[in-house]
Amino acid sequence: MKGEGTQSAVNGSERMMWTSPIMSVREARVAVEEEPAESMLPFPSSASSSNEPCNEMTLYYHDILYDDINNTENATSAAATKPTVLSTTHWKNDTYFGTLVVFDDPMTVGKVLPMAGEGPAARAQGFYFYDKQESYTSWFGFSIVFNSTAHKGTINLVGVDLMDDKTRGLSVVGGTGHFFMARGIATLRLDASEGTVYFCLQMDIKLYECYV
Repeated sequence: MKGEGTQSAVNGSERMMWTSPIMSVREARVAVEEEPAESMLPFPSSASSSNEPCNEMTLYYHDILYDDINNTENATSAAATKPTVLSTTHWKNDTYFGTLVVFDDPMTVGKVLPMAGEGPAARAQGFYFYDKQESYTSWFGFSIVFNSTAHKGTINLVGVDLMDDKTRGLSVVGGTGHFFMARGIATLRLDASEGTVYFCLQMDIKLYECYV
C-alpha cells in the first residue's frame, strides 16, 4: 500500500509537472487572442500628441490634360470617360459631371516644371472625376510616388477638391517606404492655370503620424 501511495504521489507530481506548462501555453494563447488588434501595431516613432506635425513638405502638382490635338508629347493626363448626357444637356455651364481623368503628373519642389532631362521630385499617379452637377468639383484618389535619394515610398491621398474654395484639403490615409502608414492632411491651393489643359496646385502636406 505504501508503495502504491508513493507511486500515486509520484505520478501526481509528474502530471502536475507536465500539465502546468500546457496550461501556461493555453493561457498565453487566450491572452494573445483577446489582445486588441490595434495594440499589436507598431507605435509611431514621431507621432505628436500636440498639434505639431511630425513631417511636412510643400510640393507643386502639374496636370497637363491631353487636348486631342497637339500636346501628345507633353500631356500627363487624359480623360478616360466623357461627360454624362445629364451634364451636357441640363446644365448650361457644362460641369463635366461624370468625366474621369487618369493622370501620371510630375510633382516639383519649386513652381516650375522640370526642364528637359531633369527628373521631378515625385510623381502623382491616380485619377480624379467630376462629381457635382451644379459647379466644378472633383474627387481625387492618388499616390505620390517618390524614388530619389531623399525619399523612397508613397503617400496615399483621397478626398474632394472643392474647386470654388481658395484652399481645400485632401486626407493622407497611408503610405509606404519612408512614409509607412502615414496619416495627415494635404492643403491645396491653385497656383496657375491655362484654360482647361493645364493647372498647377500648391500642395502643403503635414503628417501627424510617422512610423519611420
